[in-house]
Amino acid sequence: MKVYVDADACPVKDIIIKESGKQNIAVTLVTSLSHYSLHEHPSHVETIYVDTGADAADYRIMQLANKGDIIVTQDYGLASLALAKGCYVLHHKGFAYTNHNIDQLLQSRYLSAKERKSGKRTKGPKALTEEDRINFNQLFLQYITK
Repeated sequence: MKVYVDADACPVKDIIIKESGKQNIAVTLVTSLSHYSLHEHPSHVETIYVDTGADAADYRIMQLANKGDIIVTQDYGLASLALAKGCYVLHHKGFAYTNHNIDQLLQSRYLSAKERKSGKRTKGPKALTEEDRINFNQLFLQYITK
């Protein structure tokens, strides 16, 4: 098992790195070149930089991931592809994407995009709370200690 992180805007990288290190699980952070950093991570963490184009990180994650790997993303499209590949997919707010909830999530994304395109304003995502971080930590631990 490996953990792949759609890392450009992932607010729980610290939790992923800390908890996976305790379990000796490899983590790959996939991020765009526009987020280049000289920050050094522990030896179980690899950073892969991709072009800044739309979905470049998603495509790279899908090339690398195998059935049974964990993917952390807030991108519903990537989550859908990863589920089809047999990966476990987690959202940083502390819930797992499943074959039972992905269609509804994709539908809500589509409807929001349709409203924005017609000129309506839609609310953005709620800010990450400490409770969200705790929920993610608990969920992540469940998956990496299976």
